[in-house]
Amino acid sequence: MSSPVRHYVGGGFDASGAPIPLVDPVTGRVAGEVPQASREVVDRAVRAAREALRGTWAVWSPAERSRLLHRIADGIERRFEEFVAAECADTGKPRALASTVDIPRAVANFRSYAELLAGRGEQSWHTATPDGRGALNYTVHKPLGVVAVISPWNLPLLLLSWKVAPALATGNTVVAKPSELTPGTACLLAEVLAEAEVPPGVFNLVHGPGADAAGQWLTEHPGVDAVAFTGESRTGSMIMRAAAERLAPVSFELGGKNAGLVFDDADLEQAVAGTLRSAFTHSGQVCLCTERLYVQRPVFDAFAAALATGAKELSGYGPMVSAAHRDKVLGHLERAATDGDVLAGGGVPRFGDERDGGFWVEPTVLAGLPEDHPAVRDEIFGPVVHLAPFDTEDEALALANAGPYGLAATVWTGDVSRAHRVAPALEVGTAWVNTWNLRDLRTPFGGVKASGIGREGGDHSLDFFSEPMNVCVKL
Repeated sequence: MSSPVRHYVGGGFDASGAPIPLVDPVTGRVAGEVPQASREVVDRAVRAAREALRGTWAVWSPAERSRLLHRIADGIERRFEEFVAAECADTGKPRALASTVDIPRAVANFRSYAELLAGRGEQSWHTATPDGRGALNYTVHKPLGVVAVISPWNLPLLLLSWKVAPALATGNTVVAKPSELTPGTACLLAEVLAEAEVPPGVFNLVHGPGADAAGQWLTEHPGVDAVAFTGESRTGSMIMRAAAERLAPVSFELGGKNAGLVFDDADLEQAVAGTLRSAFTHSGQVCLCTERLYVQRPVFDAFAAALATGAKELSGYGPMVSAAHRDKVLGHLERAATDGDVLAGGGVPRFGDERDGGFWVEPTVLAGLPEDHPAVRDEIFGPVVHLAPFDTEDEALALANAGPYGLAATVWTGDVSRAHRVAPALEVGTAWVNTWNLRDLRTPFGGVKASGIGREGGDHSLDFFSEPMNVCVKL
């Protein structure tokens, strides 16, 4: 790792705390350590953030904050290779993925909010009054205050910057806690923010696990005014209960068991290629990945054969993030192999080198399982997709909308009318038609049901991280 893992509190770095081993997912070897923040360190970070709200940061103009976000983006670009190396070391993902998605997207997050902020205006209304002189009403957007940002291990820098950028843009101060499995790029980001001359206490970083540790202490802290979290739905529920005690607003992007629909009028070659991406990018460790695929019966056999062949031929994929997560995925696959059909994968690849000590799982295509089977119902978050046939459009929608989650879905069809009919009927936050994970950062992003609360992206994030206040002036 290019930099030591340290807390960043009140403008200074601190490596105190009992160490947790950092394990390389590619080889299974210990590659470093991350310090666990004590309750005192967490409290100090929140107090530093609170003090910064009353300091010079409070009088920074939107234009100044916009320029700051651009400086942060510049800093990431200058240290691009360091960020790529840290992302790959922590997650095990291929360099090709980190260098084309994760790090460029972090740069884009800061730049997009800098540009949105620079062009954002305030609303005003001229109000009639009985005396004929009128009144002026105008809206002022004020920061929420101290925001806790909890980010996951699968897209460490991308999802951290996705929240930190709009939080800073709107004048908040931040205490961030990345996953203890993947702290490297968060530490580099703290260094970049320091280089960009972010005032002390405006951004703080603490490390450690969630339960009975830094994550829980941070989200339960009475000095935290709002929580932005990406992660498991069960963890989101616990954070929401803690935030409810003080009526703190929350923004959650949670789990998913995403469905895909392939109609018999789709371009099958395009649909197969798209599904290989949507099911197996980052070895399925992306909240948007397709885990359930429903294929119209006339093309089911041909599609299944082509997808299985494509899965067997995949190369350049990465491991699971940890031994525990690998074992969870393999547990699902062992039961699925007993209860259904394994069309491709289903086991652990063998390389004949140091990678055999890592946390690898083969890209896997399943079929023949009932809809209530755990491999079809539960979020696996690995390189696993289950195929099932359907006959009618109504049946396809019923299958896709079943279950507790509602994050994203894909629709593959050559019928434009069907696309516009089916996509809005899906109970999800995002539906892609004949593509997957094509993002415009101005659009709303989030989930329904157990997949989240609120929306991120563009003005939606700026609205969450700010409190609108109305001022009425009698003329």
